[in-house]
Amino acid sequence: MMGRSNSVVLVGAGVILGSCATLALLKLLSPNVKKKRLINSTGITDADHVKNFISGTRRKNDEEDAGEVFHDLMEDEIVSEQLTRNIQFFGLEFQRKVTKSFVVVIGLGGVGSHAACMLLRSGVGKLLIVDFDQVSLSSLNRHAVATRNDVGTPKALCLKKHFSLIFPECEVDARVQLYDSSSEEEILGGSPDYVLDCIDNIDTKVALLAACVRRGLKVLSATGAGARADPTRIRVADLSESSIDPLSRAVRHRLKKEHGINGGIPVVFSQEKPKAKLLPFEGSSGNDENPSDYQIVPGFRVRIIPVLGTIPAIFGQVMASYVVTKLADLHVQMEPVVNLDLDHYHILHHRLIEHEELLHGTAMEVEVDVEEVMYVVKELWRGRSARDQSQRDVGRGMWRSVNELMLVRWDRAKPATVSNLILLKFKEAEEHEASTLGEMKQKDPAFFAMVSDVLKRAAADFGLKE
Repeated sequence: MMGRSNSVVLVGAGVILGSCATLALLKLLSPNVKKKRLINSTGITDADHVKNFISGTRRKNDEEDAGEVFHDLMEDEIVSEQLTRNIQFFGLEFQRKVTKSFVVVIGLGGVGSHAACMLLRSGVGKLLIVDFDQVSLSSLNRHAVATRNDVGTPKALCLKKHFSLIFPECEVDARVQLYDSSSEEEILGGSPDYVLDCIDNIDTKVALLAACVRRGLKVLSATGAGARADPTRIRVADLSESSIDPLSRAVRHRLKKEHGINGGIPVVFSQEKPKAKLLPFEGSSGNDENPSDYQIVPGFRVRIIPVLGTIPAIFGQVMASYVVTKLADLHVQMEPVVNLDLDHYHILHHRLIEHEELLHGTAMEVEVDVEEVMYVVKELWRGRSARDQSQRDVGRGMWRSVNELMLVRWDRAKPATVSNLILLKFKEAEEHEASTLGEMKQKDPAFFAMVSDVLKRAAADFGLKE
C-alpha cells in the first residue's frame, strides 16, 4: 500500500514538473509565436494581438536602443511587412534612409494633409506637422483623413490621431500654431531633411521660403491648387520656371524684391489657368462686407476660392513622391517646363539639316527626325543653350530665344544622333565648331563633364552605344 502511494506521489510530481517546464518553454517562445501569428502569407490573422501590438508605444528610451530608433524600425517585422512594396522598389538600405528621415509639413489643408499622409505611409520616421486652423465641414471634400467627427478639431491633432492608426511607429509631433518669425526656430530648428510648404497665405509662404534658404534647408513649395481641374498640367520645376499661376508670380516677386532670391526653390504648380477667382464675401446679413472684419488671424484671407478636391490631393501626392524619392536617393527626371510648339521643333530640325549641308556638303549623317529633335531639345537641354541652363526665359521669352538657337554635333567624328547633339546659340555654335573636344575638356572641364553626362543619359534612354 505504501509503495502504491509513493508511485502516485511520483507520478503527480512528474506531471507538475512537466507542466512547469511546458509553461516556461511557452513563455520563452511566446514573442516569436506572436510574431508568426501576426503575419503569415495571407496577412494579419490575430486581431487581438494586432490591437495590443499597435496600441502599445514602443520603448524608445532603452539604454541599448538610444540613438537607434529609426534603424530598429526597419528590423521590426510589422514595419518591414507594411513597407514591403517600398523596400522592393527602393531596396532595403535606401528605404532605411527614408525611415531615418525627418520631414516638416507646414499647412495641413487639402495639399498638406495628403502630402503628410503619404510621407507617413512611405515610412518617414519622424514628422513635424504644423497648422493653426481647424477642420471644417467644407474641407472634407479635399482633406486626406478627416471625417465629420473631426470637424472642429485642430487639423494637426486630427492628422496625428489618424496617423497613429496607420503607422504608429512614426514619431509625429503635431503643433497647433501659426508659422511666423517668432516660431521659426521652434519649427525649423530641428535640422529637418525636408520642409514642405503647403501654405496658401503669401506673407507666411514668403517668410518660410526665405527662412529655409537662409538656413540652407531643402524645401518644396506648393502653389495654387484651387479653381483648377486638369491634373495633367501639374508640374514640378524651379520657382523661376513656374508660369500662369498668380500665387507663384507674387511669391517670385516678393522673394526677389525683399530677400534677393531669384530661384533655386522647387515648386509644384499647375500650368492650367484658374477657372475662377476668389468669391465675394457675404456677412451674416447676406450682403457683401469687408472680409478683414472677420479675420481671425491678420493677413489671412476670409474669402474662399472654389476647389475641386482631387487637384490639391494630387498636389500633395506629387510633393510626397518628390520628397520620398529624394530621401531614398532615387534620381527622377521631372518633365521640363518647355513652352514650345511643334513648329519650333520643325525649325530646329530644318536648321540642323541646313547646317550639316553647309558644313559637310550633305545631311546624310543626320540621324534624327522631328520627334527625336523634340526629345533632345526638351528633355536634354530644356529648351535652352547647353552653355546657359538658367531658367530666365519662360513662356513667350522661351519662344523668342529659339530664334537664336541651333543643334550641332558634340563630337564631329560621330553622326548627328540623339546622343551626339547639343543646343547652342549661333555664336556659341561657331566657337564650338572651331574647337576640338580635347581643347574643350582642358579649357572648361565642368562643362565638358556636364555635357558628357547628359549625352550618356540620352544613349541609355535610346539603348545606344556610347
